[in-house]
Amino acid sequence: MTTRAGGRSAAPYDSFNLGDHVGDDPAAVEANRRRLADDLGLDRDRLIWMEQVHGRTVTVVDKPRTEPAEATDALVTAEPGIAVIALVADCVPVLLADPEAGVAAAVHAGRVGARIGVLPAALEAMVNAGADVERVEVLLGPSVCGECYEVPAQMQSDVEQHLPGSASITRKGTPGLDLRAGLWQQLATAGVAKIGVDPRCTVEDRSLFSHRRDGTTGRLAALTWIEPE
Repeated sequence: MTTRAGGRSAAPYDSFNLGDHVGDDPAAVEANRRRLADDLGLDRDRLIWMEQVHGRTVTVVDKPRTEPAEATDALVTAEPGIAVIALVADCVPVLLADPEAGVAAAVHAGRVGARIGVLPAALEAMVNAGADVERVEVLLGPSVCGECYEVPAQMQSDVEQHLPGSASITRKGTPGLDLRAGLWQQLATAGVAKIGVDPRCTVEDRSLFSHRRDGTTGRLAALTWIEPE
């Protein structure tokens, strides 16, 4: 999971912005992505990005590619040395892997995608690629927390209906959403036993990008890959 530190982007994208769709200088984004690849020791075409659309489409990646996967919010791979990436600035990044089967996934789970089931869709694709749900390990990355994510009561009720466990009360005592809590419950119900949660709130932690806090801002990257033997 990246942070804001160590990049080339100027304010308000300062400084390690990895999103190429937020208005930042393309040369700065390119430099930041090149640094990420170099730090990981991976070729650029082995970092797989998504054209995220807040849907539930899953793309299976079986070879290097230079263009982002089109209109998708989850990437699954069984190819060693292919890093799958989700970009976020308040949405929940979800990283999954079955180390024994050698299957990994990265999921962009915003309110809409979480509500319509992008995470179960990714799990299904992982199983189709050879994973076993009982072996899958998951990290729910930093995102806006339930105390900061205020929503209208009707929206809270609707999301809770589709993603049980996500309803929360904000610090102001108003209706809110805790998407990580709802996704945790969804994973547990599906049979996933190993679920880690990065407790950082993107709104509260200024080392992280937050669209809700800052409006125009950069994007963090959550990524995972299977090490080649």
